[in-house]
Amino acid sequence: MKRTTLDPFVGYVIVFHLAWAAWPFFLYPKLIAVDETTLAYAWLNISIRLFVWVAPVFLYLRYVDRVDPFAFLKLKGQIGRGVMVALGLTALNLTGMTLRFGAPHPSMVRITWNSVLGTSLLIGFIEEIPYRGFMLQKFAARGGFWVGNLITSVLFLAVHVPGWIALHAMRVDTVITIFIFGFLMGIVFKYSDSLWAAAVTHSTNDFLSFVLFRL
Repeated sequence: MKRTTLDPFVGYVIVFHLAWAAWPFFLYPKLIAVDETTLAYAWLNISIRLFVWVAPVFLYLRYVDRVDPFAFLKLKGQIGRGVMVALGLTALNLTGMTLRFGAPHPSMVRITWNSVLGTSLLIGFIEEIPYRGFMLQKFAARGGFWVGNLITSVLFLAVHVPGWIALHAMRVDTVITIFIFGFLMGIVFKYSDSLWAAAVTHSTNDFLSFVLFRL
């Protein structure tokens, strides 16, 4: 039976964003005390993100909505199609970056356990599960896809702001880029009908940006 209220979902959205807003000011300074080039740092960083970003979504879907989380998030079925779409988009992204910035110029300094695992290969799944897989579908079910995608993209942008402020890295071009990227990932998710497409595209984009092109 469909729910007639947004209260539990709105509560989740508020608590999640408040919790992550506190992260760069209270927990990150303690985490950064661990050498960020080590496997221990990567493991702690990934574990915290899985606990805050991913676990609540699965618990909400299982115990509040009482649905199969993997099916709702579109992690079941269309896996091959999703991966193929992601590989095609990654090829286009690589071509575009090469035309704009020249040939990839990776640096060994950028290749660490965390840059490869935490901020590249797994980041797509960690961030796409709550945003495109969960929030976008929830908002879209009530206001339509385009409204839902707009709201989700604004929230995706908002969740990055506290970190930028804490690290003194707030820039207008970055704000615009993150908003557009989030909106595009919503479109990829909708038309591929698979979270794999958005998650893999997101992960490869971050790997290309941070490791290969050092942007």
